[in-house]
Amino acid sequence: MVTGNDPIVEGFVNCVRLAWAVHLMLTQDGFDVKDTSAAPSSNHAQYICACLDIVFSNNVFQFWLDKILRTAAFKNDDEDMIYMYDAYLHKMVTCFLSHPLARDKVKETKEKAMNALGAYRQVGSNDPMVDGGSHSHHSSETTSQPFVSLLEFVSEIYQKEPELLIGNDVLWTFVNFAGEDHTNFQTLVAFLNMLSTLASSPEGASKVFELLQGKTFRSIGWSTLFDCLSIYEEKFKQSLQSPGALLPEFQEGDAKALVAYLNVLQKVVENGNPIERKNWFPDIEPLFKLLGYENVPPYLKGALRNTIATFVKVSPALRDAIWAYLEQYDLPVVIGPQVRNNVQPMPAQIYDMRYELNEIEARREQYPSTISFVNLLNTLIADETDVSDRGRRFIGIFRFICDHVFGPFPQRAYSDPCEKWQLVVACLQHFRMILAMYDIKDEDIDSVNPSQQSSVLQSTPLEMQLPVMELMKDFMSGKTVFRNVMAIILPGVDSIITDRTNQIYGQLLEKAVLLSLEVILLVLDKDVTVSDFWRPLYQPLDVVLSQDHNQIVALIEYVRYDFQPRIQQCSIKIMSILSSRMVGLVQLLLKSNAAGPLIEDYAACLELRSESQIVEDSSEDPGVLILQLLIDNIGRPAPNIAHLLLKFDLDSPVERTVLQPKFHYSCLKVILDVLEKLSKPEVNALLHEFGFQLLYELCVDPLAGGPTMYLLSTKKYQFFLKHLDTFAVAPLPKRNNNQALRISSLHQRAWLLKLLAVELHGADMASSHHRDSCQCILAELFGLEIPESGIDKNTLQPMILNSSDIAGIRMMGKNKVLGLLEVVQFKSPDNVKSSQAISNMKYGFMAEEILSNPSAVGKGGIYYYSERGDRLIDLTSFRDKLWQKCNIFNPQLSSFGSEAELNELRDVIQQLLRWGWKYNKNLEEQAAQLHMLTGWSQIVEVSASRRISSLQNRSEVLFQLLDASLSASASPDCSLKMALMLSQVGLTCMAKLRDERFLWPGGMNADTVAFLDMIMTKQLSNGACQSILFKLIMAILRHETSETLRRRQYALLLSYFQYCQHMLDPDIPATVLQFLSANEQDNDLDLEKYDKEQAELARLNFAILRKEAQPILDLVIKDATQGGESGKTMSLYVLDALISIDHDKFFLSQLQSRGFLRSCLMSISNVSYQDSRLSLESMQRIYALEGELALLLRISHKYGKSGAQVLFSMGAVEHLSSCRIFNMQVKGGLRRVDTKFGRDFSVDVDKQRMVIAPILRLVFSLTSLVDTSDFFEVKNKVVREVIEFVKGNPLLFDQILQENISDVDELTMEQMNLVVGMLSKVWSYEESGEYGFIQGLFGMMCVLYSHNPEYFSSTESTRFLESKRKAELNRSRLCFSLSSYLYFMVKQKSLRLQVSDGPTEYRASATRQQPTLTLLGHFLNSLTTALERAAEENCLLLNKIRDINELSRQEVDEIITMCSRQDCISSSENIQRRRYIAMVEMCQSVADRNRLVTLLLLLAENVMNIILVHFQDGQVMKAFTNERKGNFDEDISFLCQKLVPILERLESLTEDKTGHNLKVFCRLASSLKEISIQKLAM
Repeated sequence: MVTGNDPIVEGFVNCVRLAWAVHLMLTQDGFDVKDTSAAPSSNHAQYICACLDIVFSNNVFQFWLDKILRTAAFKNDDEDMIYMYDAYLHKMVTCFLSHPLARDKVKETKEKAMNALGAYRQVGSNDPMVDGGSHSHHSSETTSQPFVSLLEFVSEIYQKEPELLIGNDVLWTFVNFAGEDHTNFQTLVAFLNMLSTLASSPEGASKVFELLQGKTFRSIGWSTLFDCLSIYEEKFKQSLQSPGALLPEFQEGDAKALVAYLNVLQKVVENGNPIERKNWFPDIEPLFKLLGYENVPPYLKGALRNTIATFVKVSPALRDAIWAYLEQYDLPVVIGPQVRNNVQPMPAQIYDMRYELNEIEARREQYPSTISFVNLLNTLIADETDVSDRGRRFIGIFRFICDHVFGPFPQRAYSDPCEKWQLVVACLQHFRMILAMYDIKDEDIDSVNPSQQSSVLQSTPLEMQLPVMELMKDFMSGKTVFRNVMAIILPGVDSIITDRTNQIYGQLLEKAVLLSLEVILLVLDKDVTVSDFWRPLYQPLDVVLSQDHNQIVALIEYVRYDFQPRIQQCSIKIMSILSSRMVGLVQLLLKSNAAGPLIEDYAACLELRSESQIVEDSSEDPGVLILQLLIDNIGRPAPNIAHLLLKFDLDSPVERTVLQPKFHYSCLKVILDVLEKLSKPEVNALLHEFGFQLLYELCVDPLAGGPTMYLLSTKKYQFFLKHLDTFAVAPLPKRNNNQALRISSLHQRAWLLKLLAVELHGADMASSHHRDSCQCILAELFGLEIPESGIDKNTLQPMILNSSDIAGIRMMGKNKVLGLLEVVQFKSPDNVKSSQAISNMKYGFMAEEILSNPSAVGKGGIYYYSERGDRLIDLTSFRDKLWQKCNIFNPQLSSFGSEAELNELRDVIQQLLRWGWKYNKNLEEQAAQLHMLTGWSQIVEVSASRRISSLQNRSEVLFQLLDASLSASASPDCSLKMALMLSQVGLTCMAKLRDERFLWPGGMNADTVAFLDMIMTKQLSNGACQSILFKLIMAILRHETSETLRRRQYALLLSYFQYCQHMLDPDIPATVLQFLSANEQDNDLDLEKYDKEQAELARLNFAILRKEAQPILDLVIKDATQGGESGKTMSLYVLDALISIDHDKFFLSQLQSRGFLRSCLMSISNVSYQDSRLSLESMQRIYALEGELALLLRISHKYGKSGAQVLFSMGAVEHLSSCRIFNMQVKGGLRRVDTKFGRDFSVDVDKQRMVIAPILRLVFSLTSLVDTSDFFEVKNKVVREVIEFVKGNPLLFDQILQENISDVDELTMEQMNLVVGMLSKVWSYEESGEYGFIQGLFGMMCVLYSHNPEYFSSTESTRFLESKRKAELNRSRLCFSLSSYLYFMVKQKSLRLQVSDGPTEYRASATRQQPTLTLLGHFLNSLTTALERAAEENCLLLNKIRDINELSRQEVDEIITMCSRQDCISSSENIQRRRYIAMVEMCQSVADRNRLVTLLLLLAENVMNIILVHFQDGQVMKAFTNERKGNFDEDISFLCQKLVPILERLESLTEDKTGHNLKVFCRLASSLKEISIQKLAM
């Protein structure tokens, strides 16, 4: 090989020669193995020897060290590459040292090195020539010794990879050889350095300890180390005792040998077995004795302190001993009064740490003593468990580090730049430790008076200062520590990257930057607590940073630093905090031209994370941190950091952005790419999860939602459909294999489903992108396809229900909605409470006490909130609290004296920690399961409520969803929270099924609408209904339940009963149905079949309920009696529904036998309200009272007089009479006071509607028993109790009777009907006239009877208005009650009316006297006109219904407008939908008109009977008439002239027009007409 004159080339050539020689050795060994008879090749041996001669003569090992292994390029290379290099070097060295020729050469080289005796030089503390650092330049003798270089070469190889030493017998053989017979300190130091490297693993540490503990080497051992320290300490002590004598100088060889020994000791203790090492070195006091002497070299002091620091972790007792030894032997820290030692202030000229730093080390420009001093104190303070004084005893140390070490470090000179950054790192570690260990309390905040000047603050006594407070004040005022920290960071990320790559101190600089960022994060975490109290002297750190924008930019740009992920994490966290505090952060970045690179840096960081290995701690995952940063910023004022990093257009309104991630490299592009592939789920599970969450948050944001949803719905991405076929319905990972991935997978699916729900709910259907997207989502969810079109599902065209293109849509296979439910439907992992987990443990009570602490959440607490919002146990804090609870760190307070009890305690704590870990995982899985179910419920409810109209077979789809949700909620694997969500889904589906049946029946595809189509709308089969009811009952009867869940299930049950109701009103006459269905084929057969099916469904429902009646009634009655007020109300309505479908009085007898009805009556009688300002509880009680009254009224109506008799026999009227609800004002609403918020909330509680009207209805229903009573029995019990009820509430009855009939609402009119109906039944038996009710009734008669015909039958223009129709019915009903009362008085009580009042107008005399026969004649005329008009309008409506398909759209719209139903239909609705709505409204009008005709006929019949009685009893009439002045014959003649034409019109009414049989009615009219004609003739 030709090397030329270049020494570098020659050195590398020699490295190749060494490798070639090793290769030849391996080759020679190979020949030996293959052929034992063959002699070694002489050529090989010659080549090996020649190469070894050159290698050793040129000391290639030193070249390896100086030019390769110790260079910045090698040390700063990638760790994996360094490991590979070291592994190859390990193989080379092992082969080299195992070969006989090499061993001989090494032995020869060792002998030469031992013969070259190195001269010992005296080492003074001020000698600038001595360098004891790790990077020293050796003397010429040392550098010329290949043996020394070989030892150092071996040390360098195994320094970073100690695991290569395992089983390396060759190397340990070499150790035994190299450790013998050292005659100079250079070889000894090199050998000991190699031992320190070999002790870098537990096995190596144990072997090295045994080597130096035994007699393997004659002159090398632990005793040599400690003897040497003791000898020098004795020399120094004797010198101090001799007056005027100088301290002896320290020999260089001894100093360096001691340093090497100490390095070995440090590694042995650091890596030794924790149990065994406690007994290795019982006495470490000699390590402290040389620290206080000035002539001891600083690098030796540094080695001593570094070694001492390793003993801190050996045991708590040894740690306390170290503190004591340091106070006794080490140099003091004199900063004002010494707090720790309680020593008085010393003179200024004292040999302390300040003096050693500023006078000794600063002159030598080397700082090993100070570095080791700070590191040792950091180790000791970090191991402290008592933080009660919050570091006050360390204030002197803190001030020394701040003022003398870290403060002037930029101005100091350094011979070794590595020491500069070692010093900085030590100081920053101290600051970080202070900020992390100690919290700021309220008294600390109050101790700072911002009105004082800074000079006053500086004069605060040292013993009153707290390190954490002083550090916070420094940063918040921009003082020395803050400026130096920012000086480390401000060179910028590019400069740090350059130094990290090219400088030997690159890794130290990197650590300094990391610690600086961590310190800034800790300050940002605490400054908000105190900033409001300390202004204006101290400002929050973000305000201090914003004074120079370069500082903010520098901090944020460290996200680009990819050598150390923790630096990126800190930069991202700082960005997150600054973005939450600084409104103009985005503008600042744009102005500084840092926005563009920052966008790419964040995207690159996120992309790199997606391609890297998994990060165990999610809180330190840079990818998760970036996604959380984006999520947190989405809702902040625009433009925000999320808009910037996602590449929204910041030059225009954000909502107008057109996102183009394929052309702009940003986080959005990376996220979409990651979510498109979903690759490496084990590694990127959290990225996928938070990526889906980010897209969801973007879509629901008011500003970013539009652009994001548009982007995701475009054909380029089709994001909404991408994972429904594969990922969404794929089986979950097994819990035992990878529970973390299982949890994340559930969350991913949850966010995906919620994202789909947002698109379905909020999509702009005017946009073709969104319209196509929604239709495709529905097609995927419910298994739809267009088989004829051949269009891929991802490009599925819009499916409009009335379009001809959708004819081929059908259900295919199993829809994915049910598949998604199957994914989430699994048994949740049980979280056993700690009390159950440790019930048999001796110290279980401690864990219970710790976990039950209400203030255990937050910083320093037992619980913390994860990035998903789950409250988990902090296992580290839990462990520390357990040990603290046991006083294990304080032997004096510890109650666990024996080793056995201590081991038992350790086992208990380990079991508790294992339980805590399992608890956290199970809790996270439960939350993830609920989250996915939430997403599923959202997409189902949105689809059902807003988008299902696009589908055919809607009822089948809804039934499948309802059936699946009920089955899942009834499953024993379903948790209570899941059952709540599933019940809500079922409630929505049931409501939509009901709407499908009643509001807009499906299955009508033609443009025409037939009456039978409307009646016989498509309904689920009886079997399907039976399945729903059975599963619903099973869900109600599930083992794990709650009142909230049952309320939803009860609501679902009530909705089901409504769905099963008959479409036809049972009161509609058969003649009307025959007329409407006259043109329908087989109408009678269809109606009969429909009626049979409905009857069969009612029978099946009752059979199912009867089978499960006992448990159902037990549960419902328990809720109705013992539940909350809301639960009571729902339970009462369920009982109401059960009564309504009852057969053979089964449920009535059940309620009677359980005493429930009597308890209801007792509950009603106990209601009392004294104040009109009601609480929420009182309002809920009113709702429950309304439910109780409704149930009792249902019993009375369902079972007729038998039901009324049951209630009456239980004293219903008496209980209602004792109800003190009437104590409140009759008028006005009720107001609720919300005491929680301290302000009034006006809540309109219509007492008349909720309480008074139901009570009146119930009492009126009980008056049906009067008809079966003996009218002539004055003491009849029914009549008597009702009269007593009336007398008990005279104000109520009087007020209702005094209402102005022409100006009352529907409710008041109903109350008037009830009051009049009640009085008409019972008041005729009351002989006392003191209450004046009779005059009230007569006055009401006079007013009503005097109205014109329009008052009882509206004109054509208003006949479709529902309110008008109801008013007409109520007025007619009221008139009928009055007429019935009047007829009873005339017929039974012999009341006789006058013919007329004379010339006085009807209205004027209405309130002063009884009605007259003339008034009745006028009233009969009005009734006849109203009856004719109503019958005619009824016929017209029936004809329009029959001809509905022939009406034009304009005519149909006119009907809809007259019915005020424009809100039910949009302008885009087709004619079919319009005709259906018009037909429904007209059918309702027909029903109301039919009721009105019935009432008018009965009313006219009563009036004619009253007049007929008077005509037949002429003598009495004459007596009444003669009392006034006038001619009786003229009055009778006038009355009869008016009556004859009226009666002729009544005779002309036919059954075809009225729909009623009029034979009796016409016979009565003819009789009265004949008598009237006779009277005229007389």
